[in-house]
Amino acid sequence: MDGRDKPDHDGEGARIESEPGHAAPVDPRVGRAYRLTIWGIALGILIFAGNVVLWALAVGNNQLFKDGVDWVYDVALYGIAAVVFGRDERAEKLAALGIGAVMAVAGFHTLYDLWDKILRPRPIELFTLGFSAASAILIAYLIIGVLWRFRGESNPVIKATWLSSRNDAISTTGFALLGLGARLLPVRWPEYLFDVFVAFLCFQATWAIWRATRQSQNQTKVEAKEEYSS
Repeated sequence: MDGRDKPDHDGEGARIESEPGHAAPVDPRVGRAYRLTIWGIALGILIFAGNVVLWALAVGNNQLFKDGVDWVYDVALYGIAAVVFGRDERAEKLAALGIGAVMAVAGFHTLYDLWDKILRPRPIELFTLGFSAASAILIAYLIIGVLWRFRGESNPVIKATWLSSRNDAISTTGFALLGLGARLLPVRWPEYLFDVFVAFLCFQATWAIWRATRQSQNQTKVEAKEEYSS
């Protein structure tokens, strides 16, 4: 799809099938809605994270400061998607693959963190864990809510951000519940098993993003051959 006006099958009038500059077809109305949504997500997380960091510095809480800084990955992910979306086909594909690579790194980091937790069990700080878990869950499900309408889109950038939001919702909810369980029970193995599950989700998302990017590339090649032969 090149985003130009094309005639209907009956030859009357013209219609726009896709916005230009995308790695996969995107309806113009969907494109405008997604662009506003993704910018809102990136700026909203940035404002929230900045306030958490300032609060942590004011009260001198190192763990709260770390939790606030950790939001920078989400700001970067959604910010890249907002800047790149609709710029051009190559940029979208590279951005999607970059997000997929970040998810793969997150998967390996989760496994490393699991190993470190097994070797050196960490104490659970009630206030910090409660605030961080509650805020992360709230934000994760708000993002899921605003991106829900885009979950079926084939565009690699949209698919990457949707899969990221899905993983965040699952992981934050699971870690919050398991953190509560760890305070009430003398065992930590359920938390360790969930770490393995989260790592699996990261790798599954990476594969789905890579496959979507490859499919868009193959579609572009087919359309180029058809246009050349015609």
